[in-house]
Amino acid sequence: QVQVVESGGGLVQPGGSLRLSCVVSGLTIRIYPMTWYRQYPGKEREVVAVITTTGDRTGYVDSVKGRFTISRDNAKNAVYLQMNNLKLEDTALYYCNAAKAASTITMSVVPSDYWGQGTQVTVSS
Repeated sequence: QVQVVESGGGLVQPGGSLRLSCVVSGLTIRIYPMTWYRQYPGKEREVVAVITTTGDRTGYVDSVKGRFTISRDNAKNAVYLQMNNLKLEDTALYYCNAAKAASTITMSVVPSDYWGQGTQVTVSS
């Protein structure tokens, strides 16, 4: 059984930083591109960051470029999202996903069915 557990969210002031972690069990992530998504209330999930299987390439949506960094540790079956200079509009529920296919250039992603509960990020003064 595949389990996805995201952690590291919390309440932070604008300009602050958080590091999200995602640990996957029951699935070897080294063969999957990994992705981070976020979801605003009442909206669909949107992908914000993509990393290739080996971690040699990454991709980001424009709104987080230069502020977020995705990384992975295949030995730990984990993926991370370093979030710096957080803004009010980054407030959302964040999820990671082992993608069936993903492009770091176009940011098009075919997600798998493996989702965790997400971790809440709240940016507020």
